[in-house]
Amino acid sequence: MADQTHVLFVEDDDVIREATQLALERDGFVVTAMPDGLSGLEAFRADRPDIALLDVMVPGLDGVSLCRRIRDESTVPVIMLSARADSIDVVLGLEAGADDYVTKPFDGAVLVARIRAVLRRFGHAGGGQGGEPASAANGGVLTFGDLEVDTEGMEVRRAGRPVALTPTEMRLLLEFSSAPGTVLSRDKLLERVWDYGWGGDTRVVDVHVQRLRQKIGQDRIETVRGFGYKLKA
Repeated sequence: MADQTHVLFVEDDDVIREATQLALERDGFVVTAMPDGLSGLEAFRADRPDIALLDVMVPGLDGVSLCRRIRDESTVPVIMLSARADSIDVVLGLEAGADDYVTKPFDGAVLVARIRAVLRRFGHAGGGQGGEPASAANGGVLTFGDLEVDTEGMEVRRAGRPVALTPTEMRLLLEFSSAPGTVLSRDKLLERVWDYGWGGDTRVVDVHVQRLRQKIGQDRIETVRGFGYKLKA
């Protein structure tokens, strides 16, 4: 996968940008590295990369705003880079449409692992742990009130109208629709949707559930306090 993957990397720190670019290129990635948000947006539009790594704090057009601009035009996976794990910037980046984030300073091997995990999700939008979730494996269209989920065509309709989901949002909805009425914990969703074989930040799940609710209906996914979420059957 890596030797065919084009990465857009936007980072204003010269040392971090050059060192990370070299590390990614050693792993076989093709990297376009830009020092600010405006040049990053131009490079995105010109090159159409397979994945974007965006530092939150870059000049000209900050990483969160750049993520929004990219998401307006594309469902390409986006990973935000933040210097503070507890920063509100992390949540803002996820709300802007980012699929994941990595905290700086980061280990090169960890960054590569996260990139590959995101790309696996996007390359196999119907998958869960060990393959497709039950709903996709069984095929057909699942109906939940005014919500229709086509698990073969990977299409979603609400009240007959198409709903545009990112691949991460689609995978999340497939996990819920494979077991309607069953509570799925945040850790289980991190494992199945984000491909985390290790502990992850559950804010990633919470923000994506919030985004999914905005698209399919606020009351369609129920919060079960202390346990997780479930799709109303």
